[in-house]
This record gives sequence, C-alpha cells and structure tokens, in this order.
Amino acid sequence: MSRVTVLVAAYNAQKYLGECLDSLLEQTLKDIQIVCIDDASTDNTPDILADYAARDSRIRVLCCGVNSGQAVARNMGIQVADGDFITMLDADDRLSSDALQKAVEVLDTNPETGSVLFRLVRFDEHSVEPYPMRTRKDVWSGQEAFELTLDWSIHGLYVSRTELFRRWPYDTACRLFSDDNTTRMHYLNSGTVRSCDGIYYYRQHAASMTNSLSARRLDLLEANTSMARQLREAGQERRVLAMFERERWINLTGICGLWLNNREILDAQEAMERFRAVWQDVDRSLLPLGLKLKPGYMPCCTFRGYFAQVKFYFALRRMLGK
Repeated sequence: MSRVTVLVAAYNAQKYLGECLDSLLEQTLKDIQIVCIDDASTDNTPDILADYAARDSRIRVLCCGVNSGQAVARNMGIQVADGDFITMLDADDRLSSDALQKAVEVLDTNPETGSVLFRLVRFDEHSVEPYPMRTRKDVWSGQEAFELTLDWSIHGLYVSRTELFRRWPYDTACRLFSDDNTTRMHYLNSGTVRSCDGIYYYRQHAASMTNSLSARRLDLLEANTSMARQLREAGQERRVLAMFERERWINLTGICGLWLNNREILDAQEAMERFRAVWQDVDRSLLPLGLKLKPGYMPCCTFRGYFAQVKFYFALRRMLGK
C-alpha cells in the first residue's frame, strides 16, 4: 500500500512528460505510487515512460490499445491504484515538491474530510498567476464545495480518498470535459472539503485539447447533460438544479455562437441535432427570469425560434466587433 496514487494519463506528451514525472519523483512524500497510462501515443511518450519506470519502481506503466481519452485512461489507473488517496496530474503539468505531503497531512488530520484542493497556479512562457478562487473560505461542506464548482468558483485539482474514486470513477460520457462531473461528485460526497498549501502548476498553452477550436469543444454539451442526469438521480434540490441549468444554458448559447462563427468544425445537420437535444433536455422552467429575458438567451417555445434569435444575436455582435 502507498499513501497516494498519482494518475498520469499521457497522449503524445513527449514535450513536457519528463518535467511532469520529475516533479513526482522529487516529492518530499516518498511513499507514493505513480500510475502512467499511455493513451496509444504515436510519439516518444512510450519510450519516455519505459525509461522512467526502469529507473524507479514506484512507476507503473499501463497502455491503452486505442486512443480513448483521459477519462478511460485514468479509470484504468484507478483499477490498479494501491494508495490510501488518489490524485491526477496531467502530463504537461507539475506539482510543487511538497504538494502531496501537504495534502496528506490535511487528510490525516481531518478524517471527516474526503477531498483536499491544491493551490492552483496557472502558467505559460510569459506569465504565472494563481487561480481566482471566488470564496474566502478554505473549508467547505461537501455540498458547499459541490455548488461552488457549478460555475468553478473553486477549481477541480485535488486529492481524494480512494473510496471516492472507486465509487465515482471518471465520467466517460465524452472525451473532454466530463472529468468536471467526477470532480463535482467527489466534492459532493466528501463530508468536508479543505485546501492545502501544496501547489499544482497548470500549464496553459494553445495546443491543449480544451483550448483548441474543434468539434470536441461541443463535448461540453454532452458532459453537461451527463451531469444534469446525475444531479437528478442524486435527488438534488430544485435550487441546485436551477444553478446548474443556468450554467448549462449559458454554455449551450455560447457554443451555438462558437459554431456559427466557425461552421467548418462540425457538419450543420449534426450540430443542429446536438443543439436541439440539449435545448429539449434543459428544464427551462428553472432558468432565472433575467436569463429568460436576455437577448440571445431567450428559451423560446420552439428550438427553431431559439436558434433564430441566437443567430441574430451573434450576427449583431460580429457587426459591432464584439
């Protein structure tokens, strides 16, 4: 048994993978397991992983037969995890040397706490900035932490007790964004959620999947639909459902606008089918009045009417240079 299992899903990650793994091997907490999952890379990622595993017995390498996305890869890692706690580290990110020790100290001291947030620092070649947490607290009930993730007032990079990961593995509803759902379910079921002083360094760059402009950006709609279903199944109160439906509606309208400005990223018929499915699934009675009356965001009685006003709204924005 290890204190912490770190899941590192890697796909064509040769540029930064060594930096990521070095940050784990330099941890002041030595009793760790590092599970690296190669998601069918086509670059030198497998060779780098094999080299590191040969040098340190704490590293275990798994391989996906086909490229399946981070959620599937991380779930493979959960199956072999032997740590008391589990966390994940993207292959282009890194941790401060004391990050895991700081998180474990909080978890050991507070047995009612299920999850502990790192301090999140975002960086690129030009700047370094802390994540703008929109709360002054550093201890929350699970319900509070969950609600703060609905608009990401707190971030989703953390260590949790292993039983949470086994009960709620990574959501595989789509290749991107559905890991947000997993974070929310972990926080909701954590008892309490706390923060620690260990730092997670999150690399921002244009090549990342979530920053690139492609049809995959529309995966956010499927991820939101999966989250809405889980909230209903969990019996969340109307107030919470309304909070999420508001964010979901904003995402739908924003992604419709994104597609209208970049129609080459997805076939028109497929785009309309995906947009219509979300429009039908959202409980529009839960949307706040201010959003219902906001141009571009009005629900309308039909999808055709809704999309027509969205189209007009974004055309007007383009004309005004916004």
